[in-house]
Amino acid sequence: MAGGKETPRQKMIGMMYLVLTALLALNVSKSILDAFVAIEENTQKANVAQYERGKGFIGEVRSELSSTPNNAENKAKRAKLEAVLKQMDEVDKITAVMIQEIDKIKLDILEKSGEAVKEYKEKSEEHVLWKPYKKEESCLPIRMNLMAVQAKDQYDVPMHEIIGEDIKSPNGSGKKLWADFLKYRDDMVKTLGTYKFGEKTFTFKPSAPINQFESNADLVQKVKKMVESNKTANLKEDQNVLADIYINLTKPERLKVHDLEGVHWIGATFDHAPLVAAVASLSSMEQDVLSARAMALAHLKGKVSTGEYSFNKIMPLAYGPLIANSGEEVEVQVMMAAFDSDNQPSVTYGGNKVPDVKDGYGTVKAKVAGSGEMVMSGTVAIRNKSGVEKKENWTHTIKIMKPEGTVSLPEMNMMYRGYDNKVEGVASGYDQTVLTGSNVSLTKSGKGYIGKPGKGKTCTVTISGKNTVTNKTVSLGVFTFRVSNLPPAKIYFGNASDGSKGSKFETKLFTKYPPEIPLNVSFQTLSWEMSFMGRSVKGVGSRLDAKAQALLKQAKPGSDVSFIVKYKGPDNVQRTGVCVVKL
Repeated sequence: MAGGKETPRQKMIGMMYLVLTALLALNVSKSILDAFVAIEENTQKANVAQYERGKGFIGEVRSELSSTPNNAENKAKRAKLEAVLKQMDEVDKITAVMIQEIDKIKLDILEKSGEAVKEYKEKSEEHVLWKPYKKEESCLPIRMNLMAVQAKDQYDVPMHEIIGEDIKSPNGSGKKLWADFLKYRDDMVKTLGTYKFGEKTFTFKPSAPINQFESNADLVQKVKKMVESNKTANLKEDQNVLADIYINLTKPERLKVHDLEGVHWIGATFDHAPLVAAVASLSSMEQDVLSARAMALAHLKGKVSTGEYSFNKIMPLAYGPLIANSGEEVEVQVMMAAFDSDNQPSVTYGGNKVPDVKDGYGTVKAKVAGSGEMVMSGTVAIRNKSGVEKKENWTHTIKIMKPEGTVSLPEMNMMYRGYDNKVEGVASGYDQTVLTGSNVSLTKSGKGYIGKPGKGKTCTVTISGKNTVTNKTVSLGVFTFRVSNLPPAKIYFGNASDGSKGSKFETKLFTKYPPEIPLNVSFQTLSWEMSFMGRSVKGVGSRLDAKAQALLKQAKPGSDVSFIVKYKGPDNVQRTGVCVVKL
């Protein structure tokens, strides 16, 4: 094969390998394209969810307006609802424009790639387009089925149409897309921060675009400074949401791509992107837009849904710990689900009135006794505007636990020096278990601890239970463990242990514990010396060198070969092990 003339059979084999490699490359490519299709499908579903979320906020405000009587008493409330709806309509208006501009680019690159984008047919495996725009759903992107796209790996059209010729200075549709996206960001925060409620007028105007930043923390700081500079805005209510929306709609304009500085975000995103990947990236931008819309609409809804709704139904509520130990004091909060700060409820427990009532609830204190369950009960009452008392019964059940603690070592019944001993403890009746040690350091690891004993012959572990509600810690027991050095490891020549049969073609030595020692320890083989028939050779590491392998192959069947191995474990103690095998 080293430059010699190949036979026809060798040429055929070489060609078969070439074809196989090409087929494998095609399969990898297809799997990647299918992954983009799956990502796009999930993104579209998320976009629908974000759209419906925002639509729900608008619906709730419209419903509130329609159910509010149009009279002098509700004039101010209706005016505020109408003002909020006007802002919501404006948010939807600018969002619809942005969504439709992004969808135009999708349709353009699909059509120019030879895909059928004139006919819509919902849930059809053969059709790319499932749902068109609807006037009443103008913010909802076109529903697409990328699995039906034939030219999934087409990247010339997306690159040419979106980027143009230069990834640093896009002049295709991506140039307008970037400008539209920045305008949407500014229009969104401007719409959300500019309004008039009653006699108060607030305005918000973003300063120079923030499109470059060193880190997310740097971006947050820059946006925070920009928002706070708007002294005519309602920063008390709107500051956080204005900053969050601006940050979520901000992308770095210039990036470093493969050592090339100054690449535009459009160029970095769509350069050599297959058709389905380009569409998926555009849908991701729509997700950013719809997420900002939902965040804005939720904020607007919150301005008219807090403290302005009356309630027509009340119900009792009692809450407190679900478990407790015998002899432990517990607290249960009992309240009406809706209350007036000037009309505190009246709470009873065991027929007696509870004196500690404030902030709409009464605090009931009781000692837990017995075993099994403790059922607490009483009444809670509140008066309506006419002074009529409404009384309800309440109950609260507590499971009673008996304090006890146990400690177990899953791997062994002693602790070894230089080894990460796994220690687990359970403090029954408490929501948190705490282990402390003497002559052993205990470090939290997952659900348990790692124990590392000192030089003494024994160590102790104390288990305590902690109630994180009351912040009380109780010691439940002290356990003593023997301390020992790690046992010596066993030397293996390949799979052959000391005294067993091995192969003269084996090349590696292993230092480990046999199955009967259930410790998960890794040893480092430092050096070895191999001897047989009066001859010997030395080396380092765990693998026999070429000289040793050549010598070993000269051994006759039935010969005994011995290995003296130096090694060390996690305790850094150097040990020597011997292994004699028969070839």
